[in-house]
Amino acid sequence: MSATAHAAAPPSPSRRRTRGGTGDMAFRLLAAGAALLVLVLLGLTALSMLWGGWPAFRTFGLHFFIGTEWDPVAKRFAALVPIYGTLVTAAIAMLIAVPVSFGIAVFLTEVSPRWLRGPVAAAIELLAGVPSIIYGMWGLFVFVPFMADHVDPWIDGTLGGLPLIGPLFAGPPMGIGMLTAGIILAIMVVPFISAVMRDVFALVPPPLRESAFALGATRWEVVRKVVLPYTRTAVVGGIFLGLGRALGETMAVTFVLGNAHDFSISLLAPGNSIAAAIANEFTEADSEIYRSSLIALGFLLFVVTFIVLAAARLMLARMARQAGR
Repeated sequence: MSATAHAAAPPSPSRRRTRGGTGDMAFRLLAAGAALLVLVLLGLTALSMLWGGWPAFRTFGLHFFIGTEWDPVAKRFAALVPIYGTLVTAAIAMLIAVPVSFGIAVFLTEVSPRWLRGPVAAAIELLAGVPSIIYGMWGLFVFVPFMADHVDPWIDGTLGGLPLIGPLFAGPPMGIGMLTAGIILAIMVVPFISAVMRDVFALVPPPLRESAFALGATRWEVVRKVVLPYTRTAVVGGIFLGLGRALGETMAVTFVLGNAHDFSISLLAPGNSIAAAIANEFTEADSEIYRSSLIALGFLLFVVTFIVLAAARLMLARMARQAGR
C-alpha cells in the first residue's frame, strides 16, 4: 500500500525544476543554432562570391567599378553599366510603387466599403504570386509595343528638349529601356508593399481614429496625423522589403531592359542590370576572367542589397528610439 502511494506521488519541485531547466536549455540551444546557421550561410555565400570574383577584382582593380566597357572578346570587363541600371530601375520602381501602394492600402482600410475589401485584397495577393517570367513576357509582348507607340514618343517630344532634365527623357522610342523596366518592377513590388501597409494600417486602434474624427479631423488628416505616425516603422520596413525585391529581380528585367552594355543617362535607352547580365551571360562565359567578372557582379549585388537592408534596419532603429520604444 505504501509502495503504491509512493509510486503515485508527484515528482518533487526540485526534479520538476531540473527537467524544466534542461528542456529550456535545449530549446535555447536549438534556437541559437538556427540563428547562427543563418549567419554562417550568409557569410559563406558572401565569401564564396568574393572568392570567385577575386580574379576580376585583382585584374581590373578600381577600374572594374568605374569603367563602362564589357568586351568578352578582348577580355575586358567593368561593372558601372549594370550597377547604374540596377539602381536606376529600382529607383523608378520605388517612385511609382510607394505612392500607388499607399493609395491602395488607404483605400482598403479607410475608404472602401466592406464588401469590396475582400475581392480587391485577394486580387492584390494574386498579383504577388504571379511568376516574374510572366511579367517579363507580358512586358515584352504587350507593354513594350504600347510604350514604343504611345508613351516614349510623347516623353521624347515633350520632355526631351527641356534644360537640365531633358537628357533623361530624350532617346529612341523603342519601348525597351530602363523606364519600361522600372515600370514593370513597380507593378511587381506593389503587391508586397501594399500588403504590408494594409495590414499595419488595419492594426491602428479604432479609438485613435474615432477620437480624431470626434475632434473634427477629415479622413485625410486622420491618415496623415494618426495612422501614418502610428505605423511609420512598419511602413518603412515594407518599403525597403519592396526595394530589396526590385534590386534582385532578374527575369522580368531581362525581357524589357534591352541588355545593352552602353552607358546612357537616358531612361528611354536600353541598358543592363546586374541580375540580367548574370542570367544572360553566365552560360556563355568561355574564360576564367569572364566567369569571375560575372561572379564579381553577383558579389556587388549582394553588397548593394546588404547595404540597403542594413540602412533600413538602422533607420527603423532610429525611428523606434525617437518614438521612445
